[in-house]
Order: sequence, then C-alpha cells, then structure tokens
Amino acid sequence: MADLKFENQYDGVVAGIDEVGRGPWAGPVVSAAVIIDECNLPSELGAIIDDSKKLSVSKREDIASRLKKCAQIGIGAATPEEIDDLNILRATFLSMERALNDLPVRPDFALVDGNREPALPCPCQTIVKGDSISLSIAAASIVAKVWRDNIMKKLSLSYPGYGWERNAGYGTAQHSKALDELGVTPHHRKSFAPIIKILSPD
Repeated sequence: MADLKFENQYDGVVAGIDEVGRGPWAGPVVSAAVIIDECNLPSELGAIIDDSKKLSVSKREDIASRLKKCAQIGIGAATPEEIDDLNILRATFLSMERALNDLPVRPDFALVDGNREPALPCPCQTIVKGDSISLSIAAASIVAKVWRDNIMKKLSLSYPGYGWERNAGYGTAQHSKALDELGVTPHHRKSFAPIIKILSPD
C-alpha cells in the first residue's frame, strides 16, 4: 500500500514523479509531478491512492480531481516528434523535467518511479514500483494517466477510426487495422517499429 514513508525521509518539499505513455504507437509521453500537502490530505483519499493501472477510469478521474485541493501538481509532455528525435527514454526524462518545472514551487527533492535517474534541477531518488509504495508517485501516476487519456480522447475526434479514445494510442488490433486502412498520422511515433514497417515496407 502506498504511503508517505519515503517522502518523510527527507527534509523540505518532496515531489513524486511518474510517467505514462512510453509504449503507445501514437501520442505524447506525459509525466506528472505531485507534492502532497499531508496536512490537508483527507484520510479517505490517501487510502485509495494507488498505482493508476490498478484503478478504474472513474476512480482515477475522481482522485485526480480531488488531488487538486490537497496537492501541487505539475504536468510535462514530450511530443511524438521529440520521441523520434531523442528516443523514448530521453523524451520521458524531458517530460519529467518539464513536469517538475511546471510545479508552482521548486521541490527540494524528487522521488521518481523506476530505476533510471533523470537529470532534474533537484536531487532525486528512483524507486522501483514506486507507484505502488510512494503516495506522491502513485498520485503522479494517476494524474499523468488521466491527463494523457484526455489528450488521446481529444485527438480521436480529429482522427477517428484508430480507437484512441479507448486504446490511448497503444497497439491494439483496431489501431493496427486502422494504420493499414487509414495510414500514419502526424501523431504517430515514426521511430517505433510498427510505424517504420508501414513507412518503409522494404
């Protein structure tokens, strides 16, 4: 269960950072940075914050909305073009840096989900499966997921047929079929193997 054990190991302001969208064939990679105000965090909210992948869509949206009242939130993204130019790992780190810089205050320390340490303007600690054990990282995973899903839903209105409102750009059967029938869009990651195969069939 996620709690504030890691956050409370450090003095000063601590942010949790997580990303979503490294694997999809289309759309940005999005990171969130969250600083939880422990004094104003309702106990019932703290009890349900968890890794976003373990929560329903409605639960994620409810938690993300409620976090606005008891946390400071920063959002950062890297575009498909940046993913293609930099590679997905470096683009993910860029989105994390942008999320941290989007916070209204500069944290003294950051907790980052995973085992690869991004270059951030403050010291940080990586935590494997941090979205399951650190409350601020879990909150960041929820915020990032809701934010990115909304981006993909909006894009699906301009690019119908790919199913982005449901698959968020991941490589589902519908997405693959739409690529064959409708082609590659400006929002596809042209450095990813399924897209390369379409653009360069030989």
